[in-house]
Amino acid sequence: MNLILSLFVKLFKHHSLLSQYDFLDRFFHLAIVNVLSNIMIPLAGTISLAFLGRLDDIHHLAGVTLAATLFDFIYYSFSFLRMGTTGVTAQAVGRNDREAMLLVGLRNGLIALALGTLLVILQYPLRELGFALTGANPEVRASAVAYFNICIWGTPAFLLNAVLVGWLLGREQSGKVLLLSLMWNGANVLLNYLLIVRWGWASTGAGLSQIIAQSLELLVGIILVSQEISWQEVRAVGSQLWDLPALKATFTLNGNIFLWSIGEMFPLILFNDLSSAKGTIILAQNALLMQVILLSFFFFEGIAFAAETFSGNFKGQGEEHRFKPLLQVVVVTEVLMGLTFAGASILFPQTIFGLLTNHNEVIEPIKIYVFWLLPILVTASIAFSLDGYFAGLAQVDILRNSTLIGVLLGFAPVAVCSLHFHSNHILWLAYSMFTITRSIILGVELPKTFSRSPEESPVISNPVASE
Repeated sequence: MNLILSLFVKLFKHHSLLSQYDFLDRFFHLAIVNVLSNIMIPLAGTISLAFLGRLDDIHHLAGVTLAATLFDFIYYSFSFLRMGTTGVTAQAVGRNDREAMLLVGLRNGLIALALGTLLVILQYPLRELGFALTGANPEVRASAVAYFNICIWGTPAFLLNAVLVGWLLGREQSGKVLLLSLMWNGANVLLNYLLIVRWGWASTGAGLSQIIAQSLELLVGIILVSQEISWQEVRAVGSQLWDLPALKATFTLNGNIFLWSIGEMFPLILFNDLSSAKGTIILAQNALLMQVILLSFFFFEGIAFAAETFSGNFKGQGEEHRFKPLLQVVVVTEVLMGLTFAGASILFPQTIFGLLTNHNEVIEPIKIYVFWLLPILVTASIAFSLDGYFAGLAQVDILRNSTLIGVLLGFAPVAVCSLHFHSNHILWLAYSMFTITRSIILGVELPKTFSRSPEESPVISNPVASE
């Protein structure tokens, strides 16, 4: 990947004015680290499940998978803690406003702590509601409950880590983000091996591994931050934490990102439900194809994180003329990545999907549907690019609108048709329409960011302006 991105650097520098693209080295350095950090998330989870899969009783694997899906939903719902921190922090860094930079992290940190504590308090209704719709047998449910009952106590640490990572990304401190990711994933894998394989604690061991690893990541993160920020600085801005206009702006920003994240999850959840109604083979094929899509999304997201940091930084510096060069770099990089994933899957389906399963009755007919990866990954790569760009500008209402419109006008009508005609191709068309609609809506909004004057920009870019 280093080689590919270095070629992009040479390409853009050769064909453009160096002054417009002098951020390329920094951008790709941040993007590479973000991607490496991001892809460790599914990798560590896969290894953990592999340990559980080695136990004699398979219900431990099924139970933890069930509970982990619930936590994925909860955690993704609160992704605004990371996104709502990065862009605004980058803008504060661009303005060289250290006070605003501290307040962004502290305010979102307090929100994360409050939400994490609330989730712990409400763990019983969350657990019962989350597992009520599943048809799991008593053994699987018992394993899922054992994992949930332990993991829920790590929620405050997880949400605080999201704010911490967002704050570090906003300051371009990607090396520290990678260090924290390595720490969390390494500790999680090691603890899973000890607690599951060696000591046989099964689902309980998997849950303990999670919360210990999350706590270690938070501890190391606090130590890293404390080396740069003194307690005196925190106390100096403490009285400004409760400024009402700034708090309102923060909650508005986070609320819009929350709606965006729910909108992103809805098509995936409904897609899986509709797939299950088409039989086991179709369900398995769709699941394999969706695994390629989700893996691609981790790569796209890593690049989008870098776009978010730089668009926020350029906005803070008042260098709006850099928006277009940034977008050119981000979109081209993301689209080429999408074409690579789609092309490899289309040209070498036996090899790619053979890594995920050895059932030929699933792999062979998957070639009928694999071409849907091309429109989905290309348009999704564009949408991710623009997500990062708009998030850095703190214009997340645009992200919210694009997702809601994508669900209501792009995905839902076609998904209903797929149910009526019992067609898997129409179901894939539905998800394609979601990504296509989102990328179009975001693209339509782009010209407004180029022409908007500083006076017309949202106040959220400086949440302490009133102080």
